[in-house]
Amino acid sequence: MPAVNDTTTDIASDIAPVQAAAQPFAAPARRPIRDLPDELISQIAAGEVVERPASVVRELVDNALDAGATQITVRLSAGGVRLITVEDDGGGIPHDELPVALRRHATSKITSLNDLETVATMGFRGEALAAIASVSEMALLSRPAAQASAFLLDARSGELRPAARSTGTTVEVKELFFSTPARRKFLKTDATELAHCIESVRRHALARPDVGFAIWHEGKLLEQWRATFVPGQGDAQDALARRLSDVLGEDFVTQSVAVQHRVGPVTVTGRAGLPDAARSRPDHQYCYVNGRFVRDKVLTHAARSAYEDVLHGHKQPIYTLYVEIDPARVDVNVHPTKIEVRFRDSREVHQAVRHAVENALAAPRAAALATAAGAAASADTGSTAQAPLENFKPNQPPAFNRQAQAAIKFEERGHHVADLQALWGPRKDNAGTLAAGLAAPLANWGAGDNAAKADTQPPSAVPAPSLRPAIPGAVALSSSNTTHEAAWPQGSDGSTTAWPLGKAIAQLHGVYILAENAQGMVIVDMHAAHERIVYERLKAQVDSGARIASQPLLIPATFAATPQEVATAEESAEVLATLGLEVVPFSPKTLAVRAVPTTLAQGDPVELARSVLAELAQHDATTVVQRARNEILGTMACHGAVRANRRLTIDEMNALLRQMETTDRSDQCNHGRPTWRQLTMKELDGLFLRGR
Repeated sequence: MPAVNDTTTDIASDIAPVQAAAQPFAAPARRPIRDLPDELISQIAAGEVVERPASVVRELVDNALDAGATQITVRLSAGGVRLITVEDDGGGIPHDELPVALRRHATSKITSLNDLETVATMGFRGEALAAIASVSEMALLSRPAAQASAFLLDARSGELRPAARSTGTTVEVKELFFSTPARRKFLKTDATELAHCIESVRRHALARPDVGFAIWHEGKLLEQWRATFVPGQGDAQDALARRLSDVLGEDFVTQSVAVQHRVGPVTVTGRAGLPDAARSRPDHQYCYVNGRFVRDKVLTHAARSAYEDVLHGHKQPIYTLYVEIDPARVDVNVHPTKIEVRFRDSREVHQAVRHAVENALAAPRAAALATAAGAAASADTGSTAQAPLENFKPNQPPAFNRQAQAAIKFEERGHHVADLQALWGPRKDNAGTLAAGLAAPLANWGAGDNAAKADTQPPSAVPAPSLRPAIPGAVALSSSNTTHEAAWPQGSDGSTTAWPLGKAIAQLHGVYILAENAQGMVIVDMHAAHERIVYERLKAQVDSGARIASQPLLIPATFAATPQEVATAEESAEVLATLGLEVVPFSPKTLAVRAVPTTLAQGDPVELARSVLAELAQHDATTVVQRARNEILGTMACHGAVRANRRLTIDEMNALLRQMETTDRSDQCNHGRPTWRQLTMKELDGLFLRGR
């Protein structure tokens, strides 16, 4: 019997919590609405502005730059948790304005709404000093040039007394978050916080080559970047390149190209890293708007779009881009830390940044490398020898004499992208759409163009055969085994110049071309190189007005769509038609795919439609159209390029090299793989230990 009572008691104890949980929660007692204390208001603001020591460093350096400083020194202790001191030689603060500077929303940067809409200074909110003072022990020491002595203000006590200091300002912040211990527990190790502080100063240094920066930690100098530009003296672009070299390393400058582009009210400058310099993480991507470092999706997407068909896999490009725009066309008052901005016309900024980077990356690098190597060799030997191809201009064929190897003559055949049967196979009368040649054999593309070269070349000239995919069972293209060795081009003064990619000497396993140039040996992946050439030709021809062909589906593919997808499909019907897609509303919550691009007919139409609609909803329609078009043309170019194990004559190899030298983005195929590599004589000598 006692056991039964115990069991009953246990059951009752188990049911009690369940019954308690089933009861409704009691309404909380109402609290009256009241004004918050000023100190609590400042601490709440500090939660937005002051995230970690690096946030304090950023705000104080912003103020120093706005004061016209030419030298800024940052001193840290314990990663900035124990001590942050920022010293500058700017204009200083008069002693009667020091107490005002610590009040919330007190600033000298703006006085009206018009000033806010056209703000050009780094800071303008008037919150930073008050927010920092509320969570730390802060002291402010400053002296203007017209003042006899400096004055020191203790933020905690409000005491103001004279002190010794030259013209400028010193802000000292001790024991960050001492008054909010919970915030301090969220900080990382001293080493991590120190790294964030250094990165904060680095971002400022990259934008201001006219200002010197120094970072000290525990009494040791960690970084020092001297000013490389004096306003009114020297070239600003050279000064910026030197600053980038000092801050990011010499490799960043040597592995990047200059960016200079202006369209309408937007100017884009800086440097864009070469595809070979891409990294696994986006830790070398810096974007600035009117001198302010920002993280903006428009700028990031524009830069990434410019690298779409030159980067392999998920590599991240490196770049420093500076966007200059009328302050009235950009809103910087959208984030407490001013790290985000909003453009009045994001499309024009996106297009400007994308075209700026694309144009900078388009020029083939072979000629530039040859020129640099020739100049270096002349400097080392002290000779007056002419640097190779010193007059080479990107996107233009070098001015060779009549002995030079001619380029492949795509244009002379009169083929257009709308007639792929003629481009890649025997001509047919009914070939007239972009997809017409996809089902046709690609094996005989370009046959017969050697017959016309005798009429266009003098007897002494080197013939310029085309590249033709291998015919099954054939070993050589020419009827004889005789090949012509390309002669080195001669300059107008009779001196010997050099082709950037040299002259072909052999083919390795039917895959690689070995060439000799002035620097050493060049190895070319012939399929990747020819793929890029065909790809750029197709893009140029489609840009001239050809339309991507579509194939109607026998049974439309329907899928449940969100209201945004339905709205996008209705608004972008013409854009979708340009891409070869027909997506129409089937019901208020359903879309139907009635046609897809011919080249993607075997894919999933629903997945294709969803991805395109998502792109159109987020980005500019022109960008989406261009990306989708390029993917289709990339597939065509891959199938149309010369294949591995295809035996080429010396003349055909040289024709490919000459085309590479004048084709945009020929250093990578459209999948982002490199098309050629240079082995210098020094590197070859090192392999065999010569000179050791």
